[in-house]
Amino acid sequence: MAYQKYGATVLRRAVRLLGSDEAAWEAVHQVFLSLLERPEQFQKRSSMLTFLYEATTHHCLNQLRNHKTRMRLLETKAHPEGGSAGLGPDEFVALRQRLAQLPRELGEVAVYFHLDQMSYDEIAETTGHSRRKVALLLSRLKTHEREEAKHED
Repeated sequence: MAYQKYGATVLRRAVRLLGSDEAAWEAVHQVFLSLLERPEQFQKRSSMLTFLYEATTHHCLNQLRNHKTRMRLLETKAHPEGGSAGLGPDEFVALRQRLAQLPRELGEVAVYFHLDQMSYDEIAETTGHSRRKVALLLSRLKTHEREEAKHED
């Protein structure tokens, strides 16, 4: 069963993005429940692990967009798991806030590029986009970040 094989990986991904064990367990439940209810989602264009990784990322980004979740993250200042991006707790909370404000596609590539430090090719493979589309999305993300920086000044 997919849960037995990939459940721990999905949980680690959710904890990393949401910063809360409780929210992460809820995400795991929702991702696997969705797959159980609609198995046709997995179209075998990628491995099951890649599919679950992407589904978890989408679910968590949607959760981050939820106002209550954003407020809870700000209050708890949850520590990131792993810390591969070299961010401290405050920076990680700020990153989660910015991700919650981005359109879905930009948030997705931002996570893969900045947090997971994936290459353009890895992002393209994970998302199913062409490398050109990934470059376009990252360009839009950079423009968005510059605009945001202007507003902060």
